[in-house]
Amino acid sequence: MALSARASRRLTAWLINGGLAVAAALTLAPLLWMASASLMAPGEASATPPPLVPAAPTLANYRELFTRGAFATHLLNSLLLACGATALSLALHVSAGYAFAKLRFRGRDALMKLLVTLMLVPGQVAMIPLFLLLKQLGLVNSYLGVLVPATTSIFGVFLVRQYALSIPDELLEAARLDGASELRIFWSVVLPVLRPILVTLAIFAFLGSWNDFLWPLIVLTDDARQTLPVALAALSREHAPDVELMLAGAVVTIAPVLALFLALQRSYLRGLMAGSVKA
Repeated sequence: MALSARASRRLTAWLINGGLAVAAALTLAPLLWMASASLMAPGEASATPPPLVPAAPTLANYRELFTRGAFATHLLNSLLLACGATALSLALHVSAGYAFAKLRFRGRDALMKLLVTLMLVPGQVAMIPLFLLLKQLGLVNSYLGVLVPATTSIFGVFLVRQYALSIPDELLEAARLDGASELRIFWSVVLPVLRPILVTLAIFAFLGSWNDFLWPLIVLTDDARQTLPVALAALSREHAPDVELMLAGAVVTIAPVLALFLALQRSYLRGLMAGSVKA
């Protein structure tokens, strides 16, 4: 009986791991072929059936991309906007999330419930009034106009609040009894405890800004200021037959965020799991 139970558990583990391996292979296959096709000669990827590996790998598509396609400028634009959005998002979300979790003020709980309710409203609904507001402020066709919507989100505030609720009130009261100011408590006590959720929030903010297509397309009218997703869409219109060139542009767009996620995935998952400690 013990042997049968052990064999059953082993079989279940093999089936689960095998299913996960198949799912991972199916997920990675398009990405691997995209990277392989970006190294092919023009027209090679359009053959029937398409080859899995290039006959003679070449970096010509990447050279053309950065010389004629001005992708270096768009890459720098996306990098600056994503880093700026991440820094501002961390500062605002952490401050607001901690305030909703640990500071007492009139209407705190009611305001938090209202914000959570507003999460049900699609972001596209607010695009037109937000664009008109930025137009009145003279922020259209500026990087600041792109950053304003990316700096705050109700989900980010809620995520930090849920994690901050797990901080013991006794720890904060002890710091106050020792004479520490609220700013000192926030900087020296709260931020170190919030470190896992900071990594998770930073990844969310960076990926959201990096992958954003619609808002930069609306706000930025100057082609030289556009971000990578918009530039990649323009490239697909101008060079539709150049499959290899478009795939090289897709690799340049995906590679930085993929590397960032792989480097920080453990902290990212730890922050997500810890965010559900307390309701």
